[in-house]
Amino acid sequence: MTATLKIIIAIIICLTVGGLSGYLTSDGILNYYTTLNKPTWNPPNWLFGPVWSVLYLMIGIALGIIWGKENNQTALILFGVQLVFNFFWSIIFFKLQSPGFALMEIALMLFFIILTIIAFRKIDLKAAYLMIPYACWVSFATFLNFTIWRLN
Repeated sequence: MTATLKIIIAIIICLTVGGLSGYLTSDGILNYYTTLNKPTWNPPNWLFGPVWSVLYLMIGIALGIIWGKENNQTALILFGVQLVFNFFWSIIFFKLQSPGFALMEIALMLFFIILTIIAFRKIDLKAAYLMIPYACWVSFATFLNFTIWRLN
């Protein structure tokens, strides 16, 4: 399989995980989330979709790069773990309506994202760099989750 095909498949995997999670929680996003007290610095709702789409594209490219390298098993496992946490965060927050449980879950997700970046860096610097905006956004999302939990 070519490197380009691996990157395309990896992007599709990441976009599918994000899209499926969003689809499964869309009613909670439209109903539950609108009822919550949020900080004044909460981003507008329309911003989340485009930001997540770009991030899934970037982490998909990173995954595709690592997929094509040798000695990538640990890095791929860590990526998979953080992606599973990513998928379930929306379900916990929006569907189960549990900001406290979601806060613990997103903290674990951020931990595994950082471990993934470290593992990627040992294999390919560009792949690690592609993960940094994702880590930054999830750091912001963790703080937002914490603030919403406190306000509600």
